[in-house]
Amino acid sequence: MAVNRPTLSVLQAAALEPAPPEPPWLIESLWMRTGVGLIGGAPKVCKSWLGLDLAVSLASASACLGRFRVPSPAPVLVYLAEDALPAVRERIEALCAHRALDLGALALFVIDTPCLQLDLDAHVEALAEALDTVQPRLLVLDPLVRLHRLDENSSHDMAGLLGTLRTLSRRFDTAIAIVHHTAKKRRAHPGQTLRGSGDLHAFSDCALYLTRTDDDLKLTVEHRAAPAPAPFALRLVSRPDATATHLEVIGAGPDPQPHRESSLPTRVLDQLKQAGQPMRRGALRDTLRVNNQRLGTALGELQQRGDIHHTHRGWALVSSHPQRTTPAAPREPDLFA
Repeated sequence: MAVNRPTLSVLQAAALEPAPPEPPWLIESLWMRTGVGLIGGAPKVCKSWLGLDLAVSLASASACLGRFRVPSPAPVLVYLAEDALPAVRERIEALCAHRALDLGALALFVIDTPCLQLDLDAHVEALAEALDTVQPRLLVLDPLVRLHRLDENSSHDMAGLLGTLRTLSRRFDTAIAIVHHTAKKRRAHPGQTLRGSGDLHAFSDCALYLTRTDDDLKLTVEHRAAPAPAPFALRLVSRPDATATHLEVIGAGPDPQPHRESSLPTRVLDQLKQAGQPMRRGALRDTLRVNNQRLGTALGELQQRGDIHHTHRGWALVSSHPQRTTPAAPREPDLFA
């Protein structure tokens, strides 16, 4: 029997779409525009509350957790496999009450099918139909363990399931946030405590990890291709009459826009000063966690300004010359070393 072979599309590198100058955020500093990833944590650490906070924030363009800006409202689709529908509505109503939002005005949609198994082709196509109908910018699936019948410790099984989710994200141009449990093991990084295959940690473009610290929660944010805020404390709070339950940032909280930190050229100069010696481009890129194109632009700007120059050992600061009155002539940037 003949086998249909796929045709691969090939482009010259110069024809690839350039990366935007700033990360395209769905929710600034918390979730990328088409990010696929996890909301991880042990049982009873408010993972579902956080997932719904993302959903209500995006649907209403109100600040997530009261701190993180949503550039524009967009439809959201959620599926909570472990909660009865009246309980789902109660939680969403509580978040709306806290923000004085009209629930009926939100483009927030809930899948009310009792069973969704993403290892079954028929269920995947049913989900695809729902995505095609709603056209959400964010799909929240809660929790992963109820969405399949596979072995979570199997790299092969998890790779197939996660590949399905990635395909759905690209096909429908939507971000996906998947709630997942962590194990009891202790690790330096919360992503390493995720239950099951290590593919789960490696898979995420964006990840939000909740851990309990005494009476409060700590949220750790991780992004594959953008800076993340420092970990910060949260608490689930309500009004005195037990209404309007929501997650609230405790204390000063994080800088809500860490990507609007010092400009990249300034960060390059600071890093070279801190190093006290020349640094190669690859070392700068890895230390500053920026893509190669942005770093090249910053190096070119600094070289044109006469702040840095390239040596056989890498990029180095130009010694200051206070008595110089005329600027050095512009030079073509050497960006490839």
